Amino acid sequence: MLADKHTSSYIKGMNKLPLKTRAMILNLLCEGSSMRAIARLTGASFNTVSKLLIDAGEACAAYHDDTVRNVKAARVQCDEIWSFTYAKQKNVKTAKAAPAEAGDTWTWTALDADSKLIVGYLVGGRDSEYANAFMSDVASRLASRVQMTTDGHRAYLEAVEGAFGADVDYAQLIKMYGNAPETFKGRYSPADCTGIMKRNVQGSPDNNHVSTSYVERQNLTMRMHMRRFTRLTNAFSKKFENHAHMVALYTVFYSFCRIHKTLRVTPAMEAGLSDTVRDMEWVCELIDARAPKPGRPKTYKKDNSN
Repeated sequence: MLADKHTSSYIKGMNKLPLKTRAMILNLLCEGSSMRAIARLTGASFNTVSKLLIDAGEACAAYHDDTVRNVKAARVQCDEIWSFTYAKQKNVKTAKAAPAEAGDTWTWTALDADSKLIVGYLVGGRDSEYANAFMSDVASRLASRVQMTTDGHRAYLEAVEGAFGADVDYAQLIKMYGNAPETFKGRYSPADCTGIMKRNVQGSPDNNHVSTSYVERQNLTMRMHMRRFTRLTNAFSKKFENHAHMVALYTVFYSFCRIHKTLRVTPAMEAGLSDTVRDMEWVCELIDARAPKPGRPKTYKKDNSN
């Protein structure tokens, strides 16, 4: 029935899908459906789904940037999650017409351990340049001194110092891994974690709270909610920009629309940034608020000089 409705889905005078259809598309994007599957389910064209993703990504990125400020967090955990664009890094050289952004794509995330709010995120590489930009953004969103925990990635050392100076209690949780089991050689399988080491880097972090468990669990949720993060499939991102738009949409969905089962409210409500549960129709309103207002058609005065 929904597909039949789409045959006349354009509102009079507006090249726009009905609100409920747009909200359904955004919900499906955040629930692990691929863009082509969404096009089949809703009857919308693939280009329509892609355009809506771009509009939603831009609106959500702007909303997160404006709203997630002055966060009263005590403990922040940071991590990076891997994916790739167009081709895996080892295959970029032989890939046909690979764009400049092809290869490994990392998403940096910072999570408030108490409210589970995504304080900051950044999509790009995994080098020190991105680490510095990511940490500077996170620091600008926090209201007071925090305890920061990251993994053992070396780029964090300079980035945290540059962003926070001495105004942070910072520790690294370093995991030690053994070899992957012989039965899994030649295909994806993470090596077994054989131990951890906690290293105090700056200030006086509480050793009992030196952990990255919450942000790693959120990264698993991220991988499950976005089809382009799924491993060992052909659902990877073909364009870096669309990958970033999807992360922006998911971030607002996770923080403002999705009720956390443990908290029984959304992370944004727990953090004091929202007073109600938002939904995808609200995200559509964010998109519409950014859209240019339709102006009156131009009129031309007839020349009667001849």
